[in-house]
Amino acid sequence: MPQYKAPLRDVRFLLNEVFDYSAHYAQQPNAEDATPDMVDAILEGCATFCEEVLAPLNLSGDQEGCTFNDGVVTTPKGFKEAYAEYVAGGWQGISHPKQYGGQELPMSLNLLKSEMMGTANWSFTMYPGLSLGCMNTIFQFGSDEQKNTYMPPLVSGEWTGTMCLTEPQCGTDLGQVKTKAEPKGDGTYKITGTKIFISAGEHDLSENIIHIVLARLPDAPKGTRGISLFIVPKFLVNKDGSLGERNTVKAGAIEHKMGIRASATCVMNFDEAIGYMIAEPNKGLEAMFTFMNTARIGTAVQGLAHAELSYQGSLPYAKERRSMRALSGKKDGDQIADALIWHADVRRMLLTQRAVAEGARAMIYHSAKIADNMVACVSKGDKTGYEKFDNELGFYTPILKGFITEMGLECANLGMQVFGGHGYIKEHGMEQIARDARISTLYEGTTGIQALDLLGRKTRPARQEGPRLLQARPAMEVADRPDHAARQQGPRHRERRLL
Repeated sequence: MPQYKAPLRDVRFLLNEVFDYSAHYAQQPNAEDATPDMVDAILEGCATFCEEVLAPLNLSGDQEGCTFNDGVVTTPKGFKEAYAEYVAGGWQGISHPKQYGGQELPMSLNLLKSEMMGTANWSFTMYPGLSLGCMNTIFQFGSDEQKNTYMPPLVSGEWTGTMCLTEPQCGTDLGQVKTKAEPKGDGTYKITGTKIFISAGEHDLSENIIHIVLARLPDAPKGTRGISLFIVPKFLVNKDGSLGERNTVKAGAIEHKMGIRASATCVMNFDEAIGYMIAEPNKGLEAMFTFMNTARIGTAVQGLAHAELSYQGSLPYAKERRSMRALSGKKDGDQIADALIWHADVRRMLLTQRAVAEGARAMIYHSAKIADNMVACVSKGDKTGYEKFDNELGFYTPILKGFITEMGLECANLGMQVFGGHGYIKEHGMEQIARDARISTLYEGTTGIQALDLLGRKTRPARQEGPRLLQARPAMEVADRPDHAARQQGPRHRERRLL
C-alpha cells in the first residue's frame, strides 16, 4: 500500500515562494499568531500525526469498514483512539474563535491541515471534516445562545456535526425536500422525515452529534423558497451544557459503499425530533450554502488528496518494477530489464499525476487566501468587501470542485495503470484510491451540476467580476511581488522534483 509522506517541501514552496503567505497573514486581523515559525510547527505536527497515526489506518479501515447494529455504528479498529488523539492535539479548533476554545488562526491553515489528513486517510477525515461546515453555519447564522451552547464542544472536537440535506426523492434539487418542522409553541420544533447519504450521521467517536437539517414549516411556500434550517442534536443539551435525554433521531442503516468504507454514510430517521431554528424562517437554503461551499471546497481537496496519494504509491513501484527495455535504449544494463520509470508511457502517467497534484494544490491555496479575506471582512463588518471576495470565491468553487475531482479520479486510475495487473489487487492499495476517489465527482453536486452553476449563474452579465478577476489574477499576483524583478534575474528558488 502507498506509504504516505506529507509533501512539506511542495507545501512550503507554495506558501513561501508563490503566494507569499507571510505577507498575506500580516494583513489578516486574526493572524497575529500565524508567524512563519508557528505555521511551520503546525505543518510539522500535522505531518507527524498523518504519517504515524492516520495513514496506517487507511487500508485496514477500508478492509474492516463500519458495522451497524440497531442504530449503533462502530468505526473500524483504531479510529476511536486516533480521533481521541486528534481532539487532544487541538486540531479541530485551529481556525475558530478563542471565545469558543479555538486558536483563531486563519482559515487557510485549517485547509492545509485538511489536505494532509485527507491524503493520509480520507475516510477518517470525513468525521471531523463535516463538523467544520456545521460550525461555520452556527457561527454565522446562529443566535448567541446557540453559539454558546454548541460552538465550544464542536470546536474542541468533543462533539461532531453533520449536514442533512438529501432525501430519498431528491438530491441536488432541494426544492423537493419533504421533511416537516412543526412548531411546538415553546420556540422549538418537531422535525419529522428521512435523510439519506448523511456522512458521519452516526458513529462512536464523539459523545454527541449536531445535525444541521433542512425542513419545511407547515405554511412554507413551495420549492426552495420554503425551506428552513434547524439544529437537531443527537442528545439534547441542558442549560448547564451537560447532555440530556436522547433525541428522537436515529440511524436506520448505513450504506454499503464502493469506497471510503470506513466513513459511515447513514440513513437518518427524524421522528418528531426536537429542533431549533437557525437563521430566518424559509431562508434556510441561503444559510445552508455556507455549509455547501465549505463542503465543495473540501471535496476539491479530496481530488488533490487522491492525486497525491496515487502518485506517492505509483512512483516507488515504477522505480522498482522491471519490464523489457526502454525504446530509447538500455537504461539499467546490469539488470535483466529496465525499470518501468524509463518507459515513456509510464513517465507520462507519473508526470500527469505530479502535474495535477501540484496544480490542484496551487488552485486550492490561492482560494484559501480569498476565504481568509472573507473572514477578515466579517470581523471588520465590511459588507462590501465580504461580497466582493464571496463572489470571487463563488466563481472559483464549481471549478475547484468539478475540475479537481475529475482529475483526481483520473490520477487514481493512472496509478492503477502504472501497477498493471497488480493495481487491481487489494493489498497494494491502489484500487482503494480509485474507489475512494469515485464519489468525489458525485457528491456535493455532480460535475454536471458544477458546470450548470458556473455557466448558468457565475458567468451571467450581472456577475462578470469573477471571470474578470480570473483573467487578471496572474498578472496581478506577479506585479504585486516586491521582488519580482530580482526573481526574473536570479536563480531558480527551488530545484524541481519531477520523478
